[in-house]
Amino acid sequence: MLTVKNLRKEYTNTVAIDNISFSLQPGRIFGLIGPNGAGKTTTIRIILNIIKPTTGEVLFDGKPMDRSIQNVTGYLPEERGLYKKSTVLDVIVYLASLKNVSSHKAVQLATEWLTKLDILESKNKKIEELSKGNQQKIQFITSVIHDPKILILDEPFTGFDPINQQLIKETILSLANAGKIIVLSTHQMDLAEKLCNDIFLINKGKEVCSGNLSEIKRQYGTQSIKIEYQGDATFLNQNKDVAHVDMYQNYAEVQLHDSINPSLFLRSIVDKIEVKHFSIIEPTLNKIFIDAIKNLESQSVAGGRN
Repeated sequence: MLTVKNLRKEYTNTVAIDNISFSLQPGRIFGLIGPNGAGKTTTIRIILNIIKPTTGEVLFDGKPMDRSIQNVTGYLPEERGLYKKSTVLDVIVYLASLKNVSSHKAVQLATEWLTKLDILESKNKKIEELSKGNQQKIQFITSVIHDPKILILDEPFTGFDPINQQLIKETILSLANAGKIIVLSTHQMDLAEKLCNDIFLINKGKEVCSGNLSEIKRQYGTQSIKIEYQGDATFLNQNKDVAHVDMYQNYAEVQLHDSINPSLFLRSIVDKIEVKHFSIIEPTLNKIFIDAIKNLESQSVAGGRN
């Protein structure tokens, strides 16, 4: 288990992260989610022992994350750090050697990974000759080739088209199924929502909310429904049971007041429009983040008045 305890990082004029704590379990994907500048990269660099926290600690199986256990980690940084004039195979073998993988073993593993990610034909090309997406594949391979127990992926889908994005998603899921601890750091909340078991939402260096994604969705769930219909549904704008409605060409997304039962609401409108489909809508991770930020801001304002 990887444990982050009460991390705080101060610089001269700012606090990058402020007393954050979480734990990560093997076989689960942990989403470190937030906008650019939220404190995600600072947190990652502390976990990797690249920078030291002002206070707090990071533990792996109860031991401090120091240089003695760095070979159990794999890191895909947001910025590309490959040697552009070198060939794909040379880069992979060299970076694997830094994680104590022999040259012979590294060539074998590189061939397996290049085949898996459908880029074997490029093994003798220079990095600079590859597309951005294929460069990202190489960087991904260098982060996993030494079979790390902890894998930290910072914006791993950068540069990928939908087909390769799906390929990398499936690969990440297979690594989780193999028992890896995976940290997925991203501001692409739709992708995090599809992959993560647990999340930590961070903004301006502070925790917004955290925990099991399914439980958080239930916590922030609203009385929202989607109605596909035929007919004139403009009456929904004046319906007393409706808190808010977004109208589209042949469907509407409706947020009901908390006291309204969705099934009873459906019965009340079927004589006004022909309902083709009716379903409860789970809140998206993006909406949860926005709502959580609003709650924190309103609490802060209320606290300032007291």
